[in-house]
Amino acid sequence: MKKVFSIALLLGALSLTTACKKTENLQDKKKQVLENYANIVLASYEDSREAAKAMQTTLAAMVKAPNTGSYRAAKEAWLAARVPYLQTEAYRMYAGPIDDDAGPEGFMNGWPMDEAYVDYVKGDMNTGIINRPDLFPNMTPALLKELNEKDGEANIATGYHAIEFLLWGQDQNALPNDAGLRAFTDYLPTTSSVKNVERRGQYLNTAADLLITDLNYLVEAWKDSQENYRKNFLANPKVSLRLVLQGAKELIGNEMAGERMQVIYDTRNQEDEHSCFSDNTHNDVIWDIQGLFNVYTGTYKRLDGTLIKGISISDLVREKDPKLDADMLALFAVAQKSAQSIVPPFDQAILKDSERAKIAATIQALKDISQKYLLVYDLIKD
Repeated sequence: MKKVFSIALLLGALSLTTACKKTENLQDKKKQVLENYANIVLASYEDSREAAKAMQTTLAAMVKAPNTGSYRAAKEAWLAARVPYLQTEAYRMYAGPIDDDAGPEGFMNGWPMDEAYVDYVKGDMNTGIINRPDLFPNMTPALLKELNEKDGEANIATGYHAIEFLLWGQDQNALPNDAGLRAFTDYLPTTSSVKNVERRGQYLNTAADLLITDLNYLVEAWKDSQENYRKNFLANPKVSLRLVLQGAKELIGNEMAGERMQVIYDTRNQEDEHSCFSDNTHNDVIWDIQGLFNVYTGTYKRLDGTLIKGISISDLVREKDPKLDADMLALFAVAQKSAQSIVPPFDQAILKDSERAKIAATIQALKDISQKYLLVYDLIKD
């Protein structure tokens, strides 16, 4: 009996040791997941900054010499700058550097926008900050930040969408390619039919400068080997992993499927479109989904083609529940395929039954992913 009892104790100790090693291995993997996540966050914010700098240069060149070619280049630079930034939206919704109390998200991507707050609109050529030099004589970054969302959430004065409006103008055209039709002459003092041409150019350049400043802030927050958010984020792996999962679920469910897609699907109102001036909303959806896919799979393709890849949330899930991981990957594939199949412009797609079916399928896939994230969270939260 003593020998049997000793063997039982030995087996119990071995079992406990094995369990401890498994726990240690799991925690080590979670740390690696978060390290890889932080690397992807940093790289995508760096890419966003570089694309915004390229846009900044192109905008300044257009303001200096407005013509058909420079104006087209400015618009193309804005569209290119959106590609890496949209992928960073997957890092929102958990009070990280982008959207904590001091975060710049509201200055960078605020919407929907009351166009009349910034510049002239159809029916009122004298409205907006640009057309009130008596109230706002100096177009500085501090002024634009002060005015952003002042006296109302729709009073957007800064960020990508303010720049978008200043490039495209209002979109009030029921045409196959019906983006805003602002002309480059709005920036040409010698022939412009509108007022405050030079102030418009100053506003555009100032908004671009402010955007770079905000992106610099985010890059610094996620740099390695510094006393910053990243260091604290990696020092608390259990808490941080929960935040990442909660943020992804919130963005893909309430923000994307809800506010950005379901609302405009229901209202069929162009004013509810995310990038309504440029008609880039379909790409907003595509690249947001890509960003969320990056987070789940631990991958990111940089603007220079470099691939960042490491241990991922998908790996953690697959180890514990292969079917759940397969379901998640399949739903992402459905969402990506559905979003890519939508024929732009989005504000026309919401009016056509054939396109509405694709939009509905995308919304449902996003909602399904959001619900699956509850299972993912419960599976790997500890």
